[in-house]
Amino acid sequence: MKNSILILATIAGLTILSSCNRKGCTDEKATNYNEKAKKDDGSCILPETIIPLLSDDYKESALNNYSNIVLANYEDALEAAVKMQSDVKAFVSNPSSATLSTAKSSWLSAREPYGQTEAFRFSNGPIDDADGPEGLLNAWPLDENYIDYVQDGSSFKYEGVIYDTINYSTINATTLEDLNEKGGEKNISIGYHAIEFLLWGQDLSTTGAGERSHDDFDITKYGKIATRRGQYINICADLIVKQLTELTAEWKSGGSYLTALESKDVDLALKEILTGIGVLSKSELAGERMFSALKAQDQEEEHSCFSDNTHRDIITNAMGIQNVYMGKYTRTNGSEVSGTSIYDLVKIMNESLANETSTLISSSVSNSENIPVPFDNAISSEIVGGSGPVMVAIKSLQDTGDKIAESASSIGITISTDLPD
Repeated sequence: MKNSILILATIAGLTILSSCNRKGCTDEKATNYNEKAKKDDGSCILPETIIPLLSDDYKESALNNYSNIVLANYEDALEAAVKMQSDVKAFVSNPSSATLSTAKSSWLSAREPYGQTEAFRFSNGPIDDADGPEGLLNAWPLDENYIDYVQDGSSFKYEGVIYDTINYSTINATTLEDLNEKGGEKNISIGYHAIEFLLWGQDLSTTGAGERSHDDFDITKYGKIATRRGQYINICADLIVKQLTELTAEWKSGGSYLTALESKDVDLALKEILTGIGVLSKSELAGERMFSALKAQDQEEEHSCFSDNTHRDIITNAMGIQNVYMGKYTRTNGSEVSGTSIYDLVKIMNESLANETSTLISSSVSNSENIPVPFDNAISSEIVGGSGPVMVAIKSLQDTGDKIAESASSIGITISTDLPD
């Protein structure tokens, strides 16, 4: 991608600009081009004859900023996961209401940066490629009795890997990874939501989160099963740290994915980035994660059903879309990573469209923040197609996805916002 400057070409020819005879060309005529399209004598150059071309250098600047944001976001997610890992181990070593509360708080904190990384999905990146760990990190919804005991009405079912000492006499990382989604997409054995279930237990209420007792991990009360439960959750935390460490390495200077991205055609790279946030906004977040739950009115369909943290999942996903489009990410330590953005690229070609898209994305974040908590209670209070806050947020995210596709088109890129097969 060689350096070049922003230039103006014309419809009428490569070097000739058509002009009108009117004096005093207004700024309004040139709004979409960030230029005051005037000749030396003050006559107006017809704006419809001006075709602004984005330089590869400017596009490359946007890609570099995107890469910096991705790395910073994954580094934050990894740091938070390491803290969660430490607090989970401390809880297992000394199960109490206090250590359980600390482990829960760390899980919630870890979800904040990770939720924003969802904007890097669907973009042909390392999170989703053939060896990508997404399904090992954030798969859902989770069938609880695949892992541990569950309450069914007034009775309990003591099932799952933790109780199956015959088939799984030893609980280890290889076994748990191999079991993930084995025999069914809800057979989730590892990841954030496996840890969530083991910390909170089932959510049997529409007004609060799960209420698993710390005693479930007390070996003086439950012996071998408590030991296995502790081993299980510790392995899940270890695997998250391992997977995020590998992901982060791919985005560092010299990392395998970053190296491949740097050699990729700049327009193809932008296409993949825009596809990622377009698909997340319209199809994955608005569709799979929100509309499906609203339509079913089933808390089992919500993202973080055990902890009642789904509202934060939605908000941080929307924030991730905003981070990518606006080219700005606020790290967990308060520092900021920013630079040339997709917004900047679109603004050169069509300023009004760039601003419309930015406004829609901002509204999507605000509308997501307006969803009542907990989410399972909110969806039970609404209907599909209504005017409730969940439906309003869904609609704004769908509109945002469409506008992202329109923004892509303005810089000569065609994307689909449909979920990949």
